[in-house]
Amino acid sequence: MGQKGDFWKCHMDVLIGESGDPKAFLIEVSWPETYPQTAPVISMDAFFNNTISAAIKQSILEKLMVEVEANLGTAMTYTLFEYAKDNKEVFMENQPVNTVTSVSNSIAIGTPDVPASKKKEKKEQLSKTQKRKLADKTDNKGELPRGWNWVDVIKHLSKTGSKDDE
Repeated sequence: MGQKGDFWKCHMDVLIGESGDPKAFLIEVSWPETYPQTAPVISMDAFFNNTISAAIKQSILEKLMVEVEANLGTAMTYTLFEYAKDNKEVFMENQPVNTVTSVSNSIAIGTPDVPASKKKEKKEQLSKTQKRKLADKTDNKGELPRGWNWVDVIKHLSKTGSKDDE
């Protein structure tokens, strides 16, 4: 049990905020075997947080550790994540977002207008089998061959017969 690998019970990364939100951050939490009597280890060293200043990261960690100390001895993981979500704006209020915003604006400028995206929504999603069947029926341009819906005249006449047969 004294081995280095046995010390940690579990590890989890949780995103606080939405994926495109410039004030979102990632919390890494590791729980020792003695959790909840021992505090979890909280880190903000994830690459996702590389745009956040060191001072903001340290401030967030200090505030989270206050919550950890207040809840020591109880299962606090959910409480910590909810606390972080509820206070995300306060935690990140001094974080400049200029660089992230300018990157997202330059990306938005190059994107097509809304009507183009509506066309994409209307496109039907086909399974691989459906695509294969469609490819077998069509030529290399995706068009059906000439006469694909023509009726076989001989087969039709043999089924209907003629008036002379009666």
